[in-house]
Amino acid sequence: MPAAGLKGAPKNPRELKDDTSSSREEKQILLRALSSPPFENYHVWWSLADSKYAGTALLVKKCLQPVKVSFSLDKTVSKHEPDGRVILAEFETVCILNTYAPNNGWKEEENSFQRRRKWDKRLLDFVVQSSDKPLIWCGDLNVSHEDIDVTHPEFFSAAKMNGYVPPNKEDWGQPGFTLAERKRFGAILKEILWIMLRGRLVDAYRYLHKEKDMERGFSWSGNPIGKYRGKRMRIDYFIVSDKLKDRIAACEMHGQGIELEGFYGSDHCPVSLHLSEECKAAN
Repeated sequence: MPAAGLKGAPKNPRELKDDTSSSREEKQILLRALSSPPFENYHVWWSLADSKYAGTALLVKKCLQPVKVSFSLDKTVSKHEPDGRVILAEFETVCILNTYAPNNGWKEEENSFQRRRKWDKRLLDFVVQSSDKPLIWCGDLNVSHEDIDVTHPEFFSAAKMNGYVPPNKEDWGQPGFTLAERKRFGAILKEILWIMLRGRLVDAYRYLHKEKDMERGFSWSGNPIGKYRGKRMRIDYFIVSDKLKDRIAACEMHGQGIELEGFYGSDHCPVSLHLSEECKAAN
């Protein structure tokens, strides 16, 4: 859903668009769903884009209200991130960062490479400057970190758009699987200052699932017809602070197979994380 606001006027990224008959109908359908079980027991925060291109949402049980909710990687500003790409919820004992990373794109000339580089740099800065509270970072991160995170590494490494080859070899391949993106993502997970202060960041799914699962190990699929049929990537994550890793009880992809069971018409399937309760130290 896009953000509310008349055509040509500033948009409100916290409100759903409802100034046309189609948008009002879509909003009503969504609000009816959110007022029905089990969602009626949740509060929802929106960070919406001007169009349906992007946007994020966060649903939190009403009994677990956050101390603060913000919408930018820059903690000094109150504005929403462009395209509604960030929701940061701070609770008493943990911070949850929900992001939708911009796609790397195929061509340097379209400035998408530069946009993604800037985004990754800002994420790295955010991680370094994060609070002392453990972090849970989730969302569509638009990157497959290792070969094990795609069904066909050779296919994705060699992918081209209309025969175009970027000038920098590290930018070659499928967006989300270029060497440049994967290196930057690895740097975020292993940032030295973060390690020194709080321990490394842990990929919750890979922490539990060490081997490639060709059926259930991927969260994104290309067009099910044509050359992308059966070609899938894991680009949706739960990343947690090292101090939370022993509480990772389950992290699962809820879609599977070439026929995309559990994708429900989307190119992404749901991903879930279950943390066990924190053990209290004995007196």
